[in-house]
Amino acid sequence: MKINIIPTIIALAASALIAYALYAFCKTEGQELLLAVGGGIALFLPLATCFGIRFEQGRTSANIAVVGGVFFAVLLVAQLIFAFVQFSTPAYVIVTGLLLLVFLLCVYGIAKANQ
Repeated sequence: MKINIIPTIIALAASALIAYALYAFCKTEGQELLLAVGGGIALFLPLATCFGIRFEQGRTSANIAVVGGVFFAVLLVAQLIFAFVQFSTPAYVIVTGLLLLVFLLCVYGIAKANQ
């Protein structure tokens, strides 16, 4: 596994900008910071695996990049839904946490299957 620094920094900057947009558009009073920080972290992980991480085998890298792209889209839609509707903290943490755990499980499974 190799981490490419420049694409990872670009993924971090993109997720930070999206997190700021989530902060600006959040409709739930008092939850702006939770949505911004949680959304930034949740969107950075799949985006970084999509662009910033490469494996020795090209198939493994391609599969993980596709999974990262799909989960980025799913998490982005979930974050946008949370930004425009009223939500509670437990609902946000549970939904976002479960999506991230499923993503990490898929990435782990792909990485282990091709070793």
